[in-house]
Amino acid sequence: MNKKPTLKFWQIWNLSFGFLGVQFGFALQNANASRILSNLGAEIDTLSFFWLVAPTMGLLVQPLVGAASDKTWTRLGRRSPYILGGALVSMIAMFFMPNAPFVIKAGGLGALIFGAVMLALMDGSFNVTFQPFRALVADMTPEEQRNVGYSVQSFLINLGAIIGSLLPYILTAAGIENVAAAGKVAPSVIWSFYIGGSMLLLSVLVTVLKTKEYPPAQFEAYNNISEEEKTKKESFFYLLLNMPKTMKQLALVQLFSWFPLYLMWVYSTSAFAQHYWGTAVTDTSSEAYNQASNWVGVCFGAYSLFAAIFSTVMPFLVKATSRKVVYSGSLLLGGLGYISTYFFNNQYLLLLSMLGIGIAWAAILAMPYAILSGSLPPKRIGIYMGLFNLTVVIPQIISGIFGGPILRLFFHSEAIYILVLAGVVMILGSLAALFVTDTSEHSSGNQYGGRH
Repeated sequence: MNKKPTLKFWQIWNLSFGFLGVQFGFALQNANASRILSNLGAEIDTLSFFWLVAPTMGLLVQPLVGAASDKTWTRLGRRSPYILGGALVSMIAMFFMPNAPFVIKAGGLGALIFGAVMLALMDGSFNVTFQPFRALVADMTPEEQRNVGYSVQSFLINLGAIIGSLLPYILTAAGIENVAAAGKVAPSVIWSFYIGGSMLLLSVLVTVLKTKEYPPAQFEAYNNISEEEKTKKESFFYLLLNMPKTMKQLALVQLFSWFPLYLMWVYSTSAFAQHYWGTAVTDTSSEAYNQASNWVGVCFGAYSLFAAIFSTVMPFLVKATSRKVVYSGSLLLGGLGYISTYFFNNQYLLLLSMLGIGIAWAAILAMPYAILSGSLPPKRIGIYMGLFNLTVVIPQIISGIFGGPILRLFFHSEAIYILVLAGVVMILGSLAALFVTDTSEHSSGNQYGGRH
């Protein structure tokens, strides 16, 4: 079998550079979608239902894109057409979502529905872009560079998230109005989405123009794909029922990882506004509520910063221990970070909570994919990565369905308790990670190749 060439560091960097912009947009969505929907009239215990459109789009889109990109070849490559197409649609949706009251002049329910539709379109197109990026790293890197490839991807994801999360706070400090008029969205948020959408497309163009994917014959030679494998037909359901053992084990860890993440994205604004600013979440035009909303952006930027830093040391920690140990320990720290938000009475101490959450986030973005890629058949990496991403969206759908009722029935709409629940669930994920089978556990974790 021909061995894939060892990539230089900047080749690995360019592979995932577009993810910086995609995560810029995703971070803006995570930190501000609840704020926008609340501005448009959504009630606190219905927010999780509006957010359901996002993982539902992922459920529909990712397996289809994964299967299609496995069979695609164009002058741009296999994965790049989907990456670029998704970025274009994402940018358009980002421009329209915060402008829902201006597009639907009557406002009210119509504007809220339009905002939810734009959220669905935005998240769906993010998913069109996300999935091929995961497969692209596996396509282009030899096994000994997979840890580094996904760690660099994690670093760029979090660098984009830092900028995206902090942008409304930065624009407010620069003098752009941060308080929304009734039924409208704050100008600081609108301008953040304009900047985020533009950055998304520009960064994706770097990956598309700088990465030369292997043509089909070369890819097949590097991965020892036989004529029989090339012509073999396997249905979606066959692949789903016959997924590798490692993939099934990781699915449980993913459930305990993404269920709490969804709760954090949906309810942090409400939790912080109530617990730290003492304001009612129904008063979305108050200065206190909008200060809390901006601080959510700061906290999300902080956990992304910690994640970016941690992602640079993960390959060395993996080499010293194992992927499972790093994965499990990171999720444990994340769970403790969530729980600690209840015990602090100062908004600045929340940055300590974000340290644990950031470490968990870095591992969630890198370790499952590094572990999984070694157990997948190269010819079907795209479809299997698409199927694996169901383990990202299904936990979010479950969280969305049950989050609102849990908040109302058990926690009497006190959102800080949702974050405590998130912490307990993530600690269960830490335990589950220890039982995952890693078929390439002893692969080297710090090889970049070449001079850099």
